[in-house]
Amino acid sequence: MKIFNFAKDAGNAITLFGSINMVMSRIIQIGKGRYPYWMYSHLEANGKIGEHAASTDQLLLIVSGSGQVKGKENVFQDVTRNDAVLWERTEMHKTITEAGLTAIVIEGNSIDPAPYLPMKQGHSY
Repeated sequence: MKIFNFAKDAGNAITLFGSINMVMSRIIQIGKGRYPYWMYSHLEANGKIGEHAASTDQLLLIVSGSGQVKGKENVFQDVTRNDAVLWERTEMHKTITEAGLTAIVIEGNSIDPAPYLPMKQGHSY
């Protein structure tokens, strides 16, 4: 057995796209090439992941905290623990939080959680 650490202090501060109070730790890359990646993202209070185009499909799995996300609809939606947000390749998107948010990010081709996860109630997109 091997035990690894993906705490905030094991990651790297990210300032791309005007991001604030963000630390990301790469967890694993599966196969060769650039994708898929699994990452652990920490957004401190008043943090944001600045608006940018998804370089591939991206799934944001919120494990603690809360915040707001927006995508191609250009409308912020509230998200909290146990929410999963999917942005498709090239989709402009942004994440913000007042209280702080921690998430696992999966990036890769043809990510589709729909066969496995129900849509969040009240979500209209």
